Amino acid sequence: MTTAISPFVDHASLAPKASRFVDVPNLPWRPTRFPGIEVKPLLMDSVQGLATVLMRMAPGSRLPDHEHVCIEQTWVLDGHLVDLDGPDAGLECKAGQFVWRPAGSRHSAWSPNGGTFIAMFQIPNKFFEADGRVTDISGKDWEELWGQCQATVQV
Repeated sequence: MTTAISPFVDHASLAPKASRFVDVPNLPWRPTRFPGIEVKPLLMDSVQGLATVLMRMAPGSRLPDHEHVCIEQTWVLDGHLVDLDGPDAGLECKAGQFVWRPAGSRHSAWSPNGGTFIAMFQIPNKFFEADGRVTDISGKDWEELWGQCQATVQV
C-alpha cells in the first residue's frame, strides 16, 4: 500500500492500487513563507521523503539558501530560474529546460522575470535560517519532520 498522497485532493474512496488523478488547473495556488513563491503540491510521501510540486515564482522572488538532501529535479515550464549563489552562480535554466542537482548541492535561486516549474525532490530541501535553525520550506524543524527519511534513503 502506498503512503503517498496528493494534498488537498480527496482520494479516500479509491482502491489502494487505483490511479490518482489530480486536476491541477483547479487546485488553488498556496503561498509559501517566501514572498512571491506559491506552490501546488501534487504528490507527497512523508514516509519515503518524496515530493512533487508545481512552483510559481513572481518576478524578482528568491528561494533562499538551501541544500538538496537527495537528488532534486526541476523542469522549467515557463520563465526561468537562476542560481543566485553557490557553485553554479549565474547558471540559468530557461523554459523547456531541465536541471537536476546531486545530493548535498547548496545554493539560493531566484527568478528575475518570474517562472513556473515542476520540482521533484527525494527528501525535501533543508533551508538555513539566519538564526542557525535548519527548516523545511514550511519553516518547521527539518530533522523532526524529515530526519527519519534520510536514514532510510542512501545519500
